[in-house]
Amino acid sequence: MKREDLTEKILDMKREKGLTWAAIAETIGGYSPIFITAALMGQMKLPMPQAQKAAALFGLTEAETKLLNEVPYRGSLPTLPPTDPLIYRLYEVVQVYGTTLKELIQEQYGDGIMSAIDFDMEMERQPNPKGDRVKLTLTGKFLPYKYYGAEDGLPDYGYGNP
Repeated sequence: MKREDLTEKILDMKREKGLTWAAIAETIGGYSPIFITAALMGQMKLPMPQAQKAAALFGLTEAETKLLNEVPYRGSLPTLPPTDPLIYRLYEVVQVYGTTLKELIQEQYGDGIMSAIDFDMEMERQPNPKGDRVKLTLTGKFLPYKYYGAEDGLPDYGYGNP
């Protein structure tokens, strides 16, 4: 079985049982609802205790349970730019504000990147009379680039001035 097939099976079972991602995450437990959802969508490795709880919830086989526990091939966009309107808007945010965020992050932290591995994300609904708003909070560890061959007291890493 391919991981994509397992994701489709989980989505079918979610639909059949009338479950929400919040209810699924609460049942599986141990991690944030965003992490649990990402794992069940095939983007994260689900630790075995949570994989076993997912198996019980969705009626998965032993092989499918083990597949949830394997390191996935991450990145699921079949086309760039993405064609799904919601995903495209997130892509558009990066297109429009990516260079700005890069400049501001690197001005404050130095020459480096924000990790998507040592990373956390939260999503929150903010009521608004003109239409509810989606609040995404992304936090990733700053990883400075290493400057190889540094000599004479020059810095090894691209940290900026705090």
